[in-house]
Amino acid sequence: MELEKLLEKLSNAHGISGYENNVKQIMEDEITPYVDETRTDKMGNLIATKKGDGPTVMLAAHMDEIGLMVQYIDDNGFLHFVKIGGWFDQTLHSQRVAVHGTNGQLTGVIGSKPPHVMKEEDRNKPVKAEDMFIDIGAKDKEDAMKMGVDVGTAISIDRDFATLANGLVTCKAFDNRAGITMLIDAMKQISETKVNATIHAVGTVQEEVGLKGARTSAFGLNPDVAIAVDVTFPGDHPGISKNDSALEMGKGAVITVVDASGRGLIADRTVIKWLKETAEENEIPYQLNVGGGGTTDATAIHLTREGIPSSTISVPTRYIHSPVEVLSLEDLRSCADLIAKAVQNIDKYF
Repeated sequence: MELEKLLEKLSNAHGISGYENNVKQIMEDEITPYVDETRTDKMGNLIATKKGDGPTVMLAAHMDEIGLMVQYIDDNGFLHFVKIGGWFDQTLHSQRVAVHGTNGQLTGVIGSKPPHVMKEEDRNKPVKAEDMFIDIGAKDKEDAMKMGVDVGTAISIDRDFATLANGLVTCKAFDNRAGITMLIDAMKQISETKVNATIHAVGTVQEEVGLKGARTSAFGLNPDVAIAVDVTFPGDHPGISKNDSALEMGKGAVITVVDASGRGLIADRTVIKWLKETAEENEIPYQLNVGGGGTTDATAIHLTREGIPSSTISVPTRYIHSPVEVLSLEDLRSCADLIAKAVQNIDKYF
């Protein structure tokens, strides 16, 4: 229940790429009791450190969610936007959004040309994001600006956490508030034992737009080994097959061997051995993943300086990059436990 409540708190919070402060504050408040110090670097990454003797490990979970940003306001007060991160345009249409103006959060809805006045050929085509706009109820451009909206105003999806059947939950932004949740819970477990390592738990920024925070924080920390903590897509629902993903929800934590067909991460073999043996020794369910698409902060981290041995621990999550992502709380628990147990025996491997 505690893990679920933390996930709910983080997922309901808003923080698109480059505007992660609300999420960072929650993370800092929650993780501070379990570490020796916290700081924010120049890029905006939150670095929470628990000091110890032995190797240095970086645990990285990105704080940002995909979102939108105001590109211009038309004379009638409608907001036109660009996408921040990898949206599939069809998931945006008719959504309710939170517009983060200077005078406080506003509610808006994403609209487009009504189908009633479309030509037949246009009705049979998906509406592109560039043909959508946001209605905040403004009378005109001046009215919208008086509400605190301007070019560059951040926008996020307005969708709250909810419970499904059989231990499944849904919300926006599980990518990657699930990772932040796992990271905080793992640090809580680690704080209760003596660990022969220095641990940097990092909430990274701007992962969704180029793995940026991971790159700069890894350069500054220069750890001996790193684990990215994120979500990944399973192949267990209609429209996708085992050829696309052999992963399943409910089967435990995912350890990445390769992602993006090797264009992203080819995980260090000692790291894989460490994570697999830790899972098996502690009877933590896990799955191995060799993926053809998608990557994580581990890609940027493992290419930093002369190279940092890395892999990713992920929770299987359906409908990633949508307002209705779905995951299993049992899988979330498995991931948090694997992170904690791996850190506790890291000195046997590094």
